[in-house]
Amino acid sequence: MKNAAVIGAGTIGLSWTALFAGHGLTVRVTDPRPDLADAIFKALEEFTPHLAARGLDVTGLADRVIIAADVAEAVKDADVVQENGPENVEFKKDLFKQLVEEAPEHALLLSSSSAIPSTAFTGDLEDASRVLIGHPFNPPHLIPLVEVVPGERTSEESVRKAVDFYTFLGRTPVVERKEIPGFVGNRLQNALSREAIYLVEQGVVTPEDLDKVITNSLGIRWATVGPFLGSHLGGGPGGYRHMAEHIGKSMKKMWAGLGNPSQSPEEQEQLIEAVEKAYGSSTYSKLAETRDRKQLAVLNAVEEN
Repeated sequence: MKNAAVIGAGTIGLSWTALFAGHGLTVRVTDPRPDLADAIFKALEEFTPHLAARGLDVTGLADRVIIAADVAEAVKDADVVQENGPENVEFKKDLFKQLVEEAPEHALLLSSSSAIPSTAFTGDLEDASRVLIGHPFNPPHLIPLVEVVPGERTSEESVRKAVDFYTFLGRTPVVERKEIPGFVGNRLQNALSREAIYLVEQGVVTPEDLDKVITNSLGIRWATVGPFLGSHLGGGPGGYRHMAEHIGKSMKKMWAGLGNPSQSPEEQEQLIEAVEKAYGSSTYSKLAETRDRKQLAVLNAVEEN
């Protein structure tokens, strides 16, 4: 993989661009946004210290990023294409039809889709063997996970190439064996978010204090061992079996009582105002900088141990 094409230069696309260039790839970027050049410049300026902190050589980083006038120009010599367009089936149908026709025959065609499985937008393609999902978590130049989700007609060779590619980028690819809307990470995130919204909606806790609960307990535990190993260790020497046999019944009872927030317009507005009250005094850039600095510290600590 020497040449990459990034289709769509929003938050995710710009982050991929920096990561690809940071690993020595020549990256052609296309997006209809009128401020594309300025957006790329600002993103590289912001992300370069992150890449350097991860041990990458950022010398000449910007020189490896090229603005392409359109999709055809972006993919003309691509070894890999990372699509970051709207979450819209029809859009992706049209785009991937074009990618199959105009990208080199060996090029891997990846979508950052966060909810739509590739089978949903490849049904009309004559050959969908090299199309699959490579779903990152924001920002992908920092967060290691990439969910590799093959479609019904994706070849095993393409899955292997995708895993190798993301591993080369220092990511942690996880191949999901069955397509499901939202994939794994977002479904877990949404399940936790639903209960978090319910607890705030019911007046049990404020948004700020709920964040404290997560960052001072589950966030720490799951960042190091995940939920299943965490439960296995929580069972002591008896492991997950002891946990399931002794706490499983009470946990099962709790499942039935998990919240189902109504999120009426009034309640949604109340939640928005509560979050804004907690965090609105800081700018987006300041909050994001703090988040990324802490995430880098977590990543470095996990890797050192």
